Amino acid sequence: MSFKSDIEIAQEAKLQDIREIAAKLGLTEEDIDLYGKYKAKVDYNLLKKSKDGKKPKLILVSAINPTPAGEGKTTTTIGVSDALSRLGNNTIVALREPSLGPVFGVKGGAAGGGYAQVVPMEDINLHFTGDFHAIGAANNLLAAMLDNHISKGNQLGIDNRKITWRRVVDMNDRQLRNVVNGLGGKGNGVPREDGFDITVASEVMAAFCLASDIMDLKERLGNIIVAYTRDESPITAKELNAHGAMAALLKDALKPNLVQTLEGTPAFVHGGPFANIAHGCNSVIATKMAMNFADYVVTEAGFGADLGAEKFLDIKCRMADLKPDAVIIVATVRALKHNGGVAKDQLNQENLEALEKGLPNLLKHVENITKVFKLPAVVAINRFPFDTEAELQLVSKKCQELGVNVAISEVWAKGGEGGEALAKEVLRLTEEESDLEYVYSLDIPISEKIKAIATKIYGANGVDFTPATLKEIDKLEKLGFGNLPICMAKTQYSLSDDPKLLGRPEGFNITVRQVKVSAGAGFIVALTGDVMTMPGLPKVPAAERIDVDEKGIISGLF
Repeated sequence: MSFKSDIEIAQEAKLQDIREIAAKLGLTEEDIDLYGKYKAKVDYNLLKKSKDGKKPKLILVSAINPTPAGEGKTTTTIGVSDALSRLGNNTIVALREPSLGPVFGVKGGAAGGGYAQVVPMEDINLHFTGDFHAIGAANNLLAAMLDNHISKGNQLGIDNRKITWRRVVDMNDRQLRNVVNGLGGKGNGVPREDGFDITVASEVMAAFCLASDIMDLKERLGNIIVAYTRDESPITAKELNAHGAMAALLKDALKPNLVQTLEGTPAFVHGGPFANIAHGCNSVIATKMAMNFADYVVTEAGFGADLGAEKFLDIKCRMADLKPDAVIIVATVRALKHNGGVAKDQLNQENLEALEKGLPNLLKHVENITKVFKLPAVVAINRFPFDTEAELQLVSKKCQELGVNVAISEVWAKGGEGGEALAKEVLRLTEEESDLEYVYSLDIPISEKIKAIATKIYGANGVDFTPATLKEIDKLEKLGFGNLPICMAKTQYSLSDDPKLLGRPEGFNITVRQVKVSAGAGFIVALTGDVMTMPGLPKVPAAERIDVDEKGIISGLF
């Protein structure tokens, strides 16, 4: 049996003019900036327009820890949005923008899959409307102004050994993780050690995605700490007079991007911080704009619920005064069997023993959402042709023991029609009363917040802090940053900080090797394990399969 690739499905689709999509939201051509026929930006000042008083429902899509078997979280997010639309609901989907690094590295595309995609998928997966380039330019402008200040007299007394700001590029390039620059003589700057992060790890990206408007963004940019003086005083972008120009570069990028699903459901695709090294959610502006125009908004948080969902709830919801009305936790039988120790080439065979062994990973994520955050949830099983009824019944039984229903999702093959059962359960859940509870209070010490996440969400026994980390925590608290939320940088592949520990590990400690403040974004980053802020390419990058022909038709995105 042959299947069409994602890009073939997307290229065969008949897209609606983006002005027709905008009209579904009550927007005229004067309200949008057109980027061709199928993309537009929407002015965030429209948020100031009053609604009719009806409270929209916010639906968060998360998942188990990702595995090589695949889960299909973005595909499910898009598919359930189309299903809600098919059921007669005014719906918008809000997603992150893909980063070029993973697109050319491992993923080969990140706009959904099969018949549940946002389109035009080639544009979205590549340069789109240039937002990431603008974010990279703003980041690197700050870096240039920092080094220029040092080379032109260093009036602020910056200690070259205590520069924390790095340059970025939106590509997986391990060669740039650590560099020495400023070589070649006095006219070429002051030599120093430096390095690059991937654009989606930049604090500019985080501040951009948490800002409420352009003035809030400018203030956040001004608060970014780029270095310290010899007496440990922080130096900010505002002190370098860089924040105004940085905000100017981001003025148009801050407008959410409006596109559509294959079935014509409006979609905001905007911002894209990684969830394992940043907070993993699309922009606050895009989410709030979607809620301004729709009755149901479906959004996703990156990777498993231990990363993306935790940060969505503890950081984004807390800052933006948001609360999901329901949570979808995506899993596959194949991925759960992988968690139970089955090799990738054996995943299509029924194996109830391995499935039962791998199920605790899913159940931990369910417990986190329902018992820690106190939100209603449904498990969406992204069905594969080789899943057996016995396997599906086992998953359903174990989830129902926790009071959570399971819905089969077939959106990859059937689009919105394949998500109607899931959508109906979501509609039921959104009518339940719930009160979001956070994992930690902001007024407890930084170390206690980290311990709360590690023990309550990951299931760790405790946290080990390196001596240097404890010293840095003490410094940050003395500088007045002790009341900020925590953004954990951790492997996405395990509930622990060891990517090899699958399922639901027990008896482990989390080791925090570094903490740093993202004062512009407004959170403390705690780094664990070997998480890299500049990923590398795999042995065979997805880029090797991506091509374009003489007619400009792109192939290889999937």
